[in-house]
Amino acid sequence: MKKSVLFLTQLLLPLFLLAQHEHHPAQHTLTGVEPQPLLAQAMRLQEALSFSGNSLSAVDLDKIKVLSNKPFDQKTVSEIQEILDPYCLNIVGINPEGRVKVERGQAKALLVQGGWTSFLVKVNNEAGITAKLQVESPNALKPFHSPSFESKVKKEHELSPGQVANRFLEIQMYTGRPLQPSLTGLKLEYAVVQVYCKDSGQREAEIGYNVGQGSQDIGFRNSTHILFNIKPSVKVTLRIKDDDGSSAMASLLITDGQEHVSGKFTGIYPLPSRRVAAFDEYPDFFFQPQIYRNDGEHVQLPSGKYIITFGRGPEYVRQTREVTIPENVNAFDISLQLKRWIQMTKLGWYSADHHVHAAGCSHYDSPTEGVNPKDIWRQALGEDLNIAANLAWGPSWYHQKTFFTGKDDPLSDRKNIMRNDVEVSGFPSSHSGHIVLLRIKEDDYPGTTQIEDWPSWTAPVLFWAKSQGGVVGYAHSGWGLEPAQPTSKLPNYVVPKMDGIGANEFIVTVTQNLVDFYSAGDTPAPWELNMYYHTLNCGFKTKLSGETDFPCITDARVGQARSYFKSDGPLNYDRYVEALQKGRSYVSDGKSHIMDFKVNGQEAGVDDSELSLSGKQTVSVTAKVAAYLPAEQDELGETTAKLPLTEKPYWDIERARIGKTRNIGVELIVNGAAVDTAIVTADGQISDVKFSFPVVKSGWMALRIYASSHTNPVFIKVDNKAIDEKKSVEWCLATLDQCWKMKEPNIRAAEKKAAETAYDNARKVYRKLLEN
Repeated sequence: MKKSVLFLTQLLLPLFLLAQHEHHPAQHTLTGVEPQPLLAQAMRLQEALSFSGNSLSAVDLDKIKVLSNKPFDQKTVSEIQEILDPYCLNIVGINPEGRVKVERGQAKALLVQGGWTSFLVKVNNEAGITAKLQVESPNALKPFHSPSFESKVKKEHELSPGQVANRFLEIQMYTGRPLQPSLTGLKLEYAVVQVYCKDSGQREAEIGYNVGQGSQDIGFRNSTHILFNIKPSVKVTLRIKDDDGSSAMASLLITDGQEHVSGKFTGIYPLPSRRVAAFDEYPDFFFQPQIYRNDGEHVQLPSGKYIITFGRGPEYVRQTREVTIPENVNAFDISLQLKRWIQMTKLGWYSADHHVHAAGCSHYDSPTEGVNPKDIWRQALGEDLNIAANLAWGPSWYHQKTFFTGKDDPLSDRKNIMRNDVEVSGFPSSHSGHIVLLRIKEDDYPGTTQIEDWPSWTAPVLFWAKSQGGVVGYAHSGWGLEPAQPTSKLPNYVVPKMDGIGANEFIVTVTQNLVDFYSAGDTPAPWELNMYYHTLNCGFKTKLSGETDFPCITDARVGQARSYFKSDGPLNYDRYVEALQKGRSYVSDGKSHIMDFKVNGQEAGVDDSELSLSGKQTVSVTAKVAAYLPAEQDELGETTAKLPLTEKPYWDIERARIGKTRNIGVELIVNGAAVDTAIVTADGQISDVKFSFPVVKSGWMALRIYASSHTNPVFIKVDNKAIDEKKSVEWCLATLDQCWKMKEPNIRAAEKKAAETAYDNARKVYRKLLEN
């Protein structure tokens, strides 16, 4: 998220620094302090506090201004302390040996639920230390353990509900402009501490400070226990309507205009670092800036001004709205009207992401081992995803597999379906490539009781899954397919490294007819597509399918890359996976669409996607294309467009934008090479795209908007001859040898003979293609 979004506006009704404005005589009044630098710091403090959405009282601001026009003397020092000490939560003393002692300051211990409050900290720096002053609290420890990669949570990582409930604070030193990141070394100075509280009511917190390892004073005197009174925030009910007026789940990013210390998501509400999906009223994820709310649900917000950016996946226009939550109210309503630029279901196309996880990677494994599938369901609804395959895998496997039934999740309805399936990742075969198993009936490999018992290469697992009616493919295909010498050319003939967990062993199993789909959209497009193009050039007919691998390759949102498929009847999971098998689908980031792709009337995904020709002919290629780009490219779009294809986001329509225009190119791909381009304006309108191409030999055709969307191929057979792309076959043979070199050491001895035989058989297939 762009930094500028966080600072679009300042709070209209800022929370003032909590202080005792009666101005009792200051405690710990210091003398022998240089007045000029102390006053200069006081001036910077009030500027910094205004940046952070807080401020000194008007009376105290005037007093500081008056002092700035008087001669500097020790009375100046005393009066500054009289002004600032009532705002101090703590007094920190650093003795000549550098030991830190902490006492309670004069400020009232008042906080607001779900919001930030700034206090001052008075620092008596007898040691003249110039280190960073750091704040700490056991109540600000992470309320979860993450990231998670263990199949079972480790005992030492387990958090009890009581431990989670006691971690209700976020606390940080503000060292942004115009303050300095470290202490100045002056005998007396003031720092700013910012406190966020998740709860309301009364909470006792322990707050301590240090200036580095070993600086804590003896006798536990470097911290204080403070009983805070926390004012409840406002219950903000969200009235969310879809484009057609129906109720909808939406994605909402709520930011303020305050400055906070640099850090992830500190200007976002509810504060992500305090979110715990297992225990919160709504299961918001701590690693995402956005939340998801349905019509009539609510969010707790302190009074003030906010920017809400909202939408519902890539088929919607992202909108931004400024809202003000008034003071002295308990409840408030906000109405949000969603706006589509396209509705694919009305055109007969449904969206799907076959690779989503409820555990592992960014998820926590404690207080629960990942999240519940119902929490993923909310994400899918909020991104307008018709099908979500929630995959159990290595991390938290033994807990997450309890949700597997071999049927649709009970939350599924006629518009949205979720199935709990499997990714074989974190298993012995993972080194050869992770594989996705959809629509399986049994999730335990025969004869196994634990992950470690599973096969150590992929072919046996694929065969087992397909034997029970499963639809299978390799995940995050590009990992391990990086060319040994850098190139982004497509196709290219550089042998890949084969050192990763993507579609590495695909080079073998594709020859055994064990693979239904090849994943795309979540790794660098040149790495993904080069292998895919070469195997198509060998005559294999594996289909493309879009995936996100949430929250591993990206934890931004589900469906960031997805498939759009046509169903032969009412939406259900069987028809979805059958569409994947047939190739009646295309891969997309959801911001561009290539529909009804046909060659001489032969549609991709129909009748085996094959067109027969007698002799050389010029064919007609048609499709309907729709795409959406903002008319003016924003800063984020410009950054994305300039990124190398090897950096995230790997697939995004901004990569296809032609210069600063709203135009994109639709490329005709023939046997892996781009041979023609049609220019389309990405204004949300549907355009008819047509190409003519002279076909002289057998091959395949596809359309792509690079790198945003890609159709499945239509295969063309001229005079009933096989495709003849010798260089691709030679590339596959060399890549097969490289794969064996890299994978053989990690295949178990007991399985090595069978694996070696499979690799040898694959060589025979490729060599026969060369001979023919």
